[in-house]
Amino acid sequence: MYALVKRDLLLAYRQRGFLLNPLVFFWIIVGLFPLSITPDPLLLRLMGPGVLWMAALLATLLALEVLFRSDYEDGSLEQILISSGSLFSWVLAKTAAHWLVTGLPLSLFAPLLAVIMQIPVEQTPIVVVSLLIGTPILSLIGTFGSALTLGLKRGGMLLPLLILPLYIPVLVFGSSVISKYAQQLPVTQPLAFLGALLAVSLLVTPLATAFALRVSLSR
Repeated sequence: MYALVKRDLLLAYRQRGFLLNPLVFFWIIVGLFPLSITPDPLLLRLMGPGVLWMAALLATLLALEVLFRSDYEDGSLEQILISSGSLFSWVLAKTAAHWLVTGLPLSLFAPLLAVIMQIPVEQTPIVVVSLLIGTPILSLIGTFGSALTLGLKRGGMLLPLLILPLYIPVLVFGSSVISKYAQQLPVTQPLAFLGALLAVSLLVTPLATAFALRVSLSR
């Protein structure tokens, strides 16, 4: 798994646009939101958690379409499927690489954009914590959607339609963590739900993704 993650990270590093696109997209959405709605600090602070999470969700989608494409086109994916290696571990490695390229940078970059949404500086740690727990779920679910649409014509258009409904619980609980913390309310419950979603996703989605990859290659 370490070798697979290292390989994908090296490939992403050679394609600098692959690394920068999610961050630039994240910044554009959050940065333009106050200009398009209102510069009122109170309203921005109220809407800030939802905007940050929605922007992170959409930025995560950018790299999903090409997640398995190169392995599919050069035949290495087929070799992996017929080999004796663990497809579960391979899927986890691909998901980990996707999160390290997209989810982790977005989580670390979020405090800068939280200031644009008038979220106080003392609340930025909870923003980072919620994204660090929630963005791996986005990557795991997105990996499953990418496997389902692999090899399909216009699969990139179908992918958001398949996985956006599955993202709704993550979006709700992730933004709820930030909102409740801002209101000085307990955040244990939404954090626990996010942790439970992460645990379930780690157990279920790699198996579902492995099955979807076998189905996609058998078409």
